[in-house]
Amino acid sequence: MAATPYLTAPVKSKEMPKGIPYIIGNEAAERYSFYGMKAILVVFMTKYLMDNSGGSAPMSAGDAKVWYHLFNSAVYFTPLLGAIIADAFLGKYKTIISLSIVYCLGHLALALDETRLGLTVGLTLIAIGAGGIKPCVSAHVGDQFGKTNGHLISKIFAWFYFSINFGAFLSQIMTPVLLDRYGPHVAFG
Repeated sequence: MAATPYLTAPVKSKEMPKGIPYIIGNEAAERYSFYGMKAILVVFMTKYLMDNSGGSAPMSAGDAKVWYHLFNSAVYFTPLLGAIIADAFLGKYKTIISLSIVYCLGHLALALDETRLGLTVGLTLIAIGAGGIKPCVSAHVGDQFGKTNGHLISKIFAWFYFSINFGAFLSQIMTPVLLDRYGPHVAFG
């Protein structure tokens, strides 16, 4: 089976690029997972956190605030790493794929391990993944367009940013309900 060539320029077309719906859908899902996780993070740390033997070991509200803000700081620092990886080594597409896998592993760690170790591993992986793809995704959308279909780019970016906000909005409603009804395994998963 012959390998599909890696494209270095957009396909010449006057229509919307075929990959755009997937990029937009992925971005909505990514924002849902990120903002949903953030919506329940402090509640998880102060009510659901366990020790290594399975006993309840919640953090104080003050400690949870520190963890929350350290995580947010890491998410907004790691785009520098993502940009370096994309520009110097992998390119945007492979960086998005690679760091999205890291991101998913972070959610898996939070879903499966309710201890501080699971929290540390999960938040670290999510910070690397979420922050690392930030500088790549919008640019990757723009890379799908050439001169022949460039007239569609503003329309597509409107849908792209709508999907970001829709995913974030929906997660703020649904994830706390999932946590309350089914617990952290489902809410983080």
